[in-house]
Amino acid sequence: MLRSKLHDPLWSEQEAFSRLLSTELNMCEEQTVSLVDVLEEDEELEEEASAVLAGSDSDHCSYPQGYVKRQALYACSTCTPKGGEAAGVCLACSYKCHEGHDLFELYTKRNFRCDCGNGKFSDLQCKLHPEKDEVNSLNKYSHNFFGVYCTCSRPYPDPEDQVEDEMIQCVVCEDWLHGRHLGCAVPDCVELQEMICESCMKKNPFLWTYAAHLAVPGAAAEVKEETVTEETNTIVPNKEEKVDEATEPSCKRSREEAAPSCRLKELQAIGQKRVQSGAVFWPSTWRSKLCSCSTCQERLSDASLSFLLDESDTVLAYENKGKNNEQRQQGHDPLMSALDNLNRVQQLEIIHGYNDMKTELKDYLQRFAAEGKVPCDCSLLR
Repeated sequence: MLRSKLHDPLWSEQEAFSRLLSTELNMCEEQTVSLVDVLEEDEELEEEASAVLAGSDSDHCSYPQGYVKRQALYACSTCTPKGGEAAGVCLACSYKCHEGHDLFELYTKRNFRCDCGNGKFSDLQCKLHPEKDEVNSLNKYSHNFFGVYCTCSRPYPDPEDQVEDEMIQCVVCEDWLHGRHLGCAVPDCVELQEMICESCMKKNPFLWTYAAHLAVPGAAAEVKEETVTEETNTIVPNKEEKVDEATEPSCKRSREEAAPSCRLKELQAIGQKRVQSGAVFWPSTWRSKLCSCSTCQERLSDASLSFLLDESDTVLAYENKGKNNEQRQQGHDPLMSALDNLNRVQQLEIIHGYNDMKTELKDYLQRFAAEGKVPCDCSLLR
């Protein structure tokens, strides 16, 4: 799902308070949302932001690391407007070099090197690592870098789109697509799955064989059993071939038996087919079941898909790394860090004010909890 509001690490704390107040006011008119709901939603969004941002360095430009395996990226429409060359900047540069600019959140992308201040920026020099090559020739760009997504090439959020629809990232092209534009039903627990869009599937037709056996069932069109056709009959020997095989020298047979089998050919021989249309959803363990024989590795390399054999390449693995980094920083609270920059009198005033507000809010809500009612009195906010 396409996340938003990831650029400011304090956004959730800042927004939570304003949403808390607005929710209390709205409940005077509609008793549909509780404070618990608001706080739980904010906590979930904060965890999502931490998972994405904590996996990247917010203080140092990632350029010296080369083409980073996966990192949070941004595109600056102020410095590289539409019609110019696409460019992407790392998390730290989005803070230090592009503060106040119009940025597009690209979520994460693989094998990318920070462009900030290179030849694609006419008037900007990177403040964190000014010495950069003119271009990063191995970077891959898409229309996402100009703030549009999906096959419909629309912005996110789209002010003209009244349909509530999640956006899901293709693990191959890394574009974001609306659920309704995938050509298939979006399965449950989609956050634990990977998706390959229809366009990328058709560019790599051998993936359909894997899809017939490994993909999430029910997300695409029918799957049916077929006998081995002319397409795969070279894998099943005929009678004559069986006779020849029986007369082959034992040393030759032993060498063939020792050679690793090709799982892709084995799946092709089974003859299970899948209608080749729509996006395909894959369970979290599907990469471990891909064939890694020399022929298949070469095929994946030629298609620039070698990363599919790397289970640590997944966004889920990246997010888990970010969550682990966050947990290792126990005790670090951005609000407490802000308090450290104030003098003692200011700190005491804020702490006393916070405690007073917490006590009043607790007493206020406990009255309604005891009566099993939703608070509708806005006097606390006056």
